[in-house]
Amino acid sequence: MPNKMALQHAKSKCKMRIGSRFAQALREFLKFICPMKARSIMEYEKERIAMVDCQIRPEGVANPAIISAFKKVGRHIFVKKSRVPLAYAETEITTSEKRSLWTPSDTAKLIEAADPKSSDRTLVVGAGAGYEAALLSELVQLVLALEEMPKETSRDLIAEMKTNLDSAKAKNAFAVGGKVDQGLPGRGPFDLIYVCGMVQEIPTKWFQQLSEHGRLAVVVEVERNLGRGRIYRRAGDYYSYVDMFDAKPPKFAEFDQASQFQF
Repeated sequence: MPNKMALQHAKSKCKMRIGSRFAQALREFLKFICPMKARSIMEYEKERIAMVDCQIRPEGVANPAIISAFKKVGRHIFVKKSRVPLAYAETEITTSEKRSLWTPSDTAKLIEAADPKSSDRTLVVGAGAGYEAALLSELVQLVLALEEMPKETSRDLIAEMKTNLDSAKAKNAFAVGGKVDQGLPGRGPFDLIYVCGMVQEIPTKWFQQLSEHGRLAVVVEVERNLGRGRIYRRAGDYYSYVDMFDAKPPKFAEFDQASQFQF
């Protein structure tokens, strides 16, 4: 017969195992019903570092300030709770009916190609959930993140974006409402205009709101299922562009029939 102390020790170990299993089961349950709360700040930081090292650096993005922005800004803040487990994967994530986050690598390549400067006044067109605006806020002086004014039956993307930007502590980025194909004519000119969706045609008003030597960063659909990252630059009344990389991010369907700028 086991002595009393040995029996108590065995019971104690059994309770510890049960407690440990219960705690593990509880953690897994919390990850399922509330993934944002289940992960620690350090876990998100590790995922961002892995995203940079495995997805962004291999694509040739090397600007230290841009790398730092991607390591700092939490992508998980800008996606629905059900999509948080995929927040740092090399995949596009739908955030609303007409808006999506691009893959991290495509986002990083277009931001680096745009050559953001600390003095830039920046307009982000079709900002959606606000992730690109938050990234750019780490790199430029001011970001105005433009999204469509909500209809009575639609989600208020502007209010949601403001909440996201506040959560990301993007203090110099501001969510504003308007018509995305019109830009913000009363708030320009802008040193940088960054477009968060692939377009077939570029609205003339975007070009008109560039400052002298200002840049327009956009992916233009050049043929079916293929887009090209381009940087347009203004010099007086003339505009030129340079093709930077091939990509196929989510399209801005509402711009397919927009007024085309003629060179």
